[in-house]
Amino acid sequence: MDLVLIPGLWLDGSSWDEVVPALEQAGHRTHALTLPGMESKDADRSEITLRDHVDAVVEVIDSFDPADGKVVLVGHSGGGAIAHAAVDARPDRVARVVYVDSEPLGEGGVINDQLPVENGEVPLQDWSLFEEEDLVDLDDELRAAFRERAIPSPAHVTSDPQQLFDERRYDVPVTVIACEFPSAMLREWMEQGHPDAQELAKIRDVDYIDLPTGHWPQFTRPKELGRAILASIGPT
Repeated sequence: MDLVLIPGLWLDGSSWDEVVPALEQAGHRTHALTLPGMESKDADRSEITLRDHVDAVVEVIDSFDPADGKVVLVGHSGGGAIAHAAVDARPDRVARVVYVDSEPLGEGGVINDQLPVENGEVPLQDWSLFEEEDLVDLDDELRAAFRERAIPSPAHVTSDPQQLFDERRYDVPVTVIACEFPSAMLREWMEQGHPDAQELAKIRDVDYIDLPTGHWPQFTRPKELGRAILASIGPT
C-alpha cells in the first residue's frame, strides 16, 4: 500500500526517516513529502499558501495508478489539516487517514494564526513558548537536533482558512494516534462539542491509538509510532 507521510510545521520529508523503515519492512511503499516552500531554509516561501500544500498532496495521490488500490494519508500536527483537505479533494482515492497528534481541520479553521510571523514565514519558536505537554520526552539532544533541522513554515499555511467542498470526506475512515492527550479526553471533547473536535465528530468511522509522548513522536518514539501506524492500517 502507498503511504503518504505529511509533515507538520517546520519539518520536511526527512522528519519521517526513523519511522519509514518499520513501514517499508511491513511491505508498504512510503512517500515522505517535502511540501512547497520547505525545500530549504533559504527557499522563498512568502507566497506559499495552504492550498499549495493541499494541492501538492493531491498531486501525489493522482500520481498513483488507481489499479494499485487506495492510498493512506498520514498527517502529523498541521499536516493533519492538509491531509483532511486532500481527502476532501479525493475521497474516492483514500483508504484511511492517520492523524498523528492532530485532527481534521473543518471549514474556515486555521492551523495556527497565533504564531509570530517574520518576513512572510513562521520560524520555530522558543521552547519556553510551547506547552509542557508538547515537550514530553523531547530531551535536550532531541531539541537541539530539531532546531538544527527546522525550516520556517510559510505564514499563509498557518493562517489561511481551510476550504472544504465534498462531504464524502466523512465516509473515509480515520485513526487518531493520541500523544499529548489521551484518546479518552478527545472523546470527551467530541461529546462536549469542543470546537477543535467538531470536524472529527462528523467522521463516521474513527479509531484511536494511544501513544503517550509529546507532540513529535517521530523524534521521541519513532519505532512505537511506526507500529501504531501499521496497527491503524492493518496487514498489506
